Amino acid sequence: MTSAPTNASQPRARRSRPLRVADAIKDWVVEQGLQPGDRLPGEAELIARFGMSKGTIREAMRLLQAQGLVETKTGPGGGSFVGEVSRERANALLANYFYFRDVTIDDIYEVRVALEPELAARLAGTLTEAQLGELEAIMEEYAVPATDAEEERRQHVASLRFHARLSDFGQNTLLGYFIAFMAQILTDLTVYKRLYTTPNHDLWQRGRAHQIDLIAALRHGDSDRAREVMRSHMLMARRLMEDQEAEVMKRFIAE
Repeated sequence: MTSAPTNASQPRARRSRPLRVADAIKDWVVEQGLQPGDRLPGEAELIARFGMSKGTIREAMRLLQAQGLVETKTGPGGGSFVGEVSRERANALLANYFYFRDVTIDDIYEVRVALEPELAARLAGTLTEAQLGELEAIMEEYAVPATDAEEERRQHVASLRFHARLSDFGQNTLLGYFIAFMAQILTDLTVYKRLYTTPNHDLWQRGRAHQIDLIAALRHGDSDRAREVMRSHMLMARRLMEDQEAEVMKRFIAE
């Protein structure tokens, strides 16, 4: 008797018709060169163009709307328009993917250590004084050491915003997105897991000194120094976050 085929040899389950139509609409938008804000064809035209029922077209458009790729407006001049997915929405969708996965502080910093020093090296000598000024303005939010745990948390979140903003200045959109996403995950963990303890002035001083040195290297176009400072900063931050996570776990067990 011939054995049943394994899962590996079985064809993939067919995707639903609305999903296939949604993909076809996306392909058509790209082929037509449509941009965010451009009007999409009406329902009757979409039915005729894709040869599908009204229900299938409506479900496909709902799927695209849920993804943020289609915006619907009512009233005079209303209709369906090409949408643009914001970074915040993309972050939320990607965060949902990782929600039930065991992503650790060490996992996050393994990525940060690999990416952020290289970004810093690439940006050395390319930033305008206005961009450097933005980074220095963020640093003013933790210009003096925190006096309590809540202020420590706020300062830590601000320091992560420094890294997210720096990532905005790069030319590689994908690299910048992942760096900013890592900063957002750490921000969420800082709040959710309460990864902050009694203010540590030594760590505050060292972290701020790293960022001051980084700004100087970026301003003077010293790529090697920018890479070195950012790597040192990432490794220090990694140890700090792991220590804070361990402290939180000790408090949790004690309770």
